Amino acid sequence: MIVRRSTLLRCLLAALLALWSVLVFAANEIRGFTLTVSDLDKAVAFYEQALGFEKVGERLISDRAHDELVGVFGTRVRHAQLRLGDESIVLEQYIAPAGTPVPLDSRSNDLWFQHFAIVVSDMDRAWEHVTRFPIRSISSAPQTIPESNKAAAGIRAVKFRDPDGHPLELLWFPHDKGNPKWQAANGKLFLGIDHSAIAVSDTDRSTAFWRDLIGLKVAGGSLNTGPTQEQLDNAFGAVVRITGLRPDRPIGPGLEFLQYLTPSRGRSAAIGTRANDVVATRTVVEVDDVEALAAKLQAAGVRFISPNVVSAAGMPWRKGLMVDDPDGHLVLLVQP
Repeated sequence: MIVRRSTLLRCLLAALLALWSVLVFAANEIRGFTLTVSDLDKAVAFYEQALGFEKVGERLISDRAHDELVGVFGTRVRHAQLRLGDESIVLEQYIAPAGTPVPLDSRSNDLWFQHFAIVVSDMDRAWEHVTRFPIRSISSAPQTIPESNKAAAGIRAVKFRDPDGHPLELLWFPHDKGNPKWQAANGKLFLGIDHSAIAVSDTDRSTAFWRDLIGLKVAGGSLNTGPTQEQLDNAFGAVVRITGLRPDRPIGPGLEFLQYLTPSRGRSAAIGTRANDVVATRTVVEVDDVEALAAKLQAAGVRFISPNVVSAAGMPWRKGLMVDDPDGHLVLLVQP
């Protein structure tokens, strides 16, 4: 039997496409989070003085590659990197063009909600210190997760907003919970970032994006309800499906989904939310091959913020791509 070369090539191509379609790209680590702020100097002062961060660098960004990366034209950005323990965040002030502020009536179940959790060695002392600064409380007071929630029993938490309205959480772990490194305080009150949590409308849909496409691994979950959750979130009758995810490397922060079953899903992220808007927190994820991942995301119909993979001079990575997750949370994928 004679098989035409073109037929063989088509079969080989089909086999390669089938193999590619099931590839799982492992996210190496979550490198941190980028927050847009209205005034960089005031924001840096708050994070340093109220929460123990240390500024490790600042620069001015104004170039076309950055515009392409973030999907905003004609940017002029003050960019500062801060560290707390082993983790880092970036604060960016868009001098031009300025974006919109966080809605004053934001709630924990609104789908633009994203906080990161700062671990402390002494909750009462940390909360007393933070309340000396111009914050807005979300929780009524620090809450202790009850014994009925086996996965999180004994953990203490409190939520609040920074001066720009970004939600934050303080977290304290008992000796049998959390990463063992959180037990080594070494005299410090604020220790590092354990995870970021995002409000989602559908856990299964978000899992399909963050696990099956981006490559995070599901690490556990729980259903949180009762008076403690109500007081923590300032949400009457709160019932929250929580799913924890971790990157491939056992370092750095993780990610949590918060799906509010009650009160039902809040407001969706505003259409057209951009990186210069203060509400637009970005999760920075390191991957091995951003171009291969971009092809898979495009095939899956993921919305791109960057028109394509961008190489930006001066960044601590070689290539980057910004996309939306299913609920509009911004994700910056970077390749070292």
